[in-house]
Amino acid sequence: MSKNTYVIGFPRIGEQRELKFALEKFWAKKSDLSEVEKVAKALKQRHWEYQKNAGIEYMSSNDFSLYDNMLDMALTLGAVPKRFATLQNEELYFAMARGNKDAVAMEMTKWFNTNYHYIVPELSLDDTYTLNAQKILTEYKEAKEYGVTPKINIIGPLTFLGLSKRVDGGDTYELYSKILPVYEQLLQEIAKLDDSITVQIDEPIFVKDLETTVLSLIKPTYDTLANVSKNIKIAVVTYFEHACEATKILVNTPIWGIGLDFLYGKENFDSLELIANANKTLIAGVVDGRNIWKNDIEQSVKILQQIAFHVNKENILISSSCSLLHVPFTLQYEEKMNPEIKNWLSYGVEKLDEITLISKIFFYSKEALNSKEQEYLSANKKANISRKTSPLIHDVKVQERVKNIGKYEREGEYEQRIKIQKEKLGYLPLATTTIGSFPQTPEIRHARRQYKNGNLDQTSYENEMKKYIDDCVAFQEECGLEILVHGEPERNDMVEYFGEQLNGYGFSQNGWVQSYGSRCVKPPFIYGDISRPKPMTVEWTTYAQSKTKKVMKGMLTGPVTILNWSFVRDDMARSEVSKQIALGICDEVDDLQKAGIKIIQVDEAAFKEGYPLRKAKVQTYEDWAVRDFKLAVSSANQETQIHTHMCYSEFNDIIATIEAMDADVISIETARSGNELLKIFAKVGYKQEVGPGVYDIHSPRIPSVDEIVTQIYSLLEVLPKEQLWINPDCGLKTRKWEEVKPSLKNMVEAVRIVREALQ
Repeated sequence: MSKNTYVIGFPRIGEQRELKFALEKFWAKKSDLSEVEKVAKALKQRHWEYQKNAGIEYMSSNDFSLYDNMLDMALTLGAVPKRFATLQNEELYFAMARGNKDAVAMEMTKWFNTNYHYIVPELSLDDTYTLNAQKILTEYKEAKEYGVTPKINIIGPLTFLGLSKRVDGGDTYELYSKILPVYEQLLQEIAKLDDSITVQIDEPIFVKDLETTVLSLIKPTYDTLANVSKNIKIAVVTYFEHACEATKILVNTPIWGIGLDFLYGKENFDSLELIANANKTLIAGVVDGRNIWKNDIEQSVKILQQIAFHVNKENILISSSCSLLHVPFTLQYEEKMNPEIKNWLSYGVEKLDEITLISKIFFYSKEALNSKEQEYLSANKKANISRKTSPLIHDVKVQERVKNIGKYEREGEYEQRIKIQKEKLGYLPLATTTIGSFPQTPEIRHARRQYKNGNLDQTSYENEMKKYIDDCVAFQEECGLEILVHGEPERNDMVEYFGEQLNGYGFSQNGWVQSYGSRCVKPPFIYGDISRPKPMTVEWTTYAQSKTKKVMKGMLTGPVTILNWSFVRDDMARSEVSKQIALGICDEVDDLQKAGIKIIQVDEAAFKEGYPLRKAKVQTYEDWAVRDFKLAVSSANQETQIHTHMCYSEFNDIIATIEAMDADVISIETARSGNELLKIFAKVGYKQEVGPGVYDIHSPRIPSVDEIVTQIYSLLEVLPKEQLWINPDCGLKTRKWEEVKPSLKNMVEAVRIVREALQ
């Protein structure tokens, strides 16, 4: 075991997505919960084994979850919404996450500025919170039985409150006095587990700009929790940004350690003297837990040496910058990747070895490494040099085009454009459409996989895709939808599909990362300059348009979302990478409209996700993100209607930025969170058209006609019918046809009823 090595958390879906498949089999009623639990236990043991073999001293229990750690914490504290009160055990757990026939699921939103989604706890002054520590205690005992003594990870009380919502209105921190005693009880139960035990309390909320009232709660919270039991060492861990304000307070509490991110929060260097003077253990995040590039080990050692100028070396733990949940599991299965590019990468398992080697060099010396470790260090140095100098990285033509951009915006003001578009397109108020994707059936996935593996010829593959498009168009016409989509059968993922057709992008076979629950994504990675060698969507979209007289939307992913849902090169500013992507999308928009496509949707589902966590850094991001969306659609003629779609966003603070994007129509997710999100559009006098989601597609339940009618009328209380489009919350690729068809039929029927009533 290596000295002073620490991992904040580990991926939990399994190296071959074993948890995903076990959960989905259970949800499909093809197995019982015992099978899921069996898989989960085996995965936990394997994860501990990887960390143990790598020599990690501080590994975790309770970083594992069957769905989400915030959901787990809500159940631990007894924060169960009343609509689920009659349910128990796994039925309760999965109903809270996914909904059931009687109750809608809890809201889901992004975990800070990552692509992971958490379940948002619902709190109320009327609630009574009671401890249920079974999961936490059981997992620790499992680890001990397996021969591992882990730390226990829990979400901290201030982060839990800060990321929850009050269903009765008001500030979630008003419930502090109800929640903190349950945390005390939890630590009392944990204290009984062992003679000495480390508890990692995750407080990532501390990296945001906090109100004075929240900052004032830090000291009483950790004075209280750190004094629950003498046999518990508490480490308060933050990540994704700096936590300077909170650190000033934490050093004056009896906690044992503080975890800081020195890669994404460089201001944390300013807190080192405070930590040293308080004689706290510093968990130094120097190995990137959010990106997949091989660590520069010599550079990490230099960072640690800088830290050691201030903090006693013996008080430093070498750690990942955040949980490794955000990177793929292991490079072991990447057999088809270009070897040169693969040599630049490091996934979760590989990062364990990096932490260990950095520790040995930092605490001892290079000379103390054995021959195998010396080879590893030499290979690491060569890989980093190769990445800086490889011709795969640099494209002079792209760099010259970026330097000479002459046009960043499309022609015509919105008021002028929308008149032309309505005349050309002829759609009614409350126009019906979908966000883009339709169910990805097993047959479609199989055909795509067979084609990629060379087991299906191109003609047969295209015939399979076209048959799906034919069926998809026929259903939409039969259903009565007014603006159609082709269903996207050829797309594995809304980012990966485009990345596969852009130069400068890399792809993995098994680079899966958990997005939420059993949902995994395989983000592409940007290693070099980006260009679009040929049209990416024109052939499929024009084929679909040939099958109908109705308007067919072209579907593209926007540059900011492509950037935010990729692993991005770290040798160039993100804003410059985004600009390169925007030029490729701009070319695609032009090709689509020249091919006769009249509506083009450029999705920016992850626009909000990329926002800096600190207000001081927001304006810079907004400036280049808006610039690049507008650049991406700058080739659109006035009669070409540009739509965009945004996910999981609180719009109150960015409504001016959305207006500045100047899309003709924006569709947004509102079904899980009610129409509060929509009110800001009316409040500021938003003039463009809006498609608020009228039902939640992340739940398998089918909304009734009456339910959607009610939802439409609630939208009409906020915006006039002429400004509203009617659509589901998001794309339908994760749903089944037997859920999608009746839901869309009900949506169309609801619109018919409302239109008749409004005449």
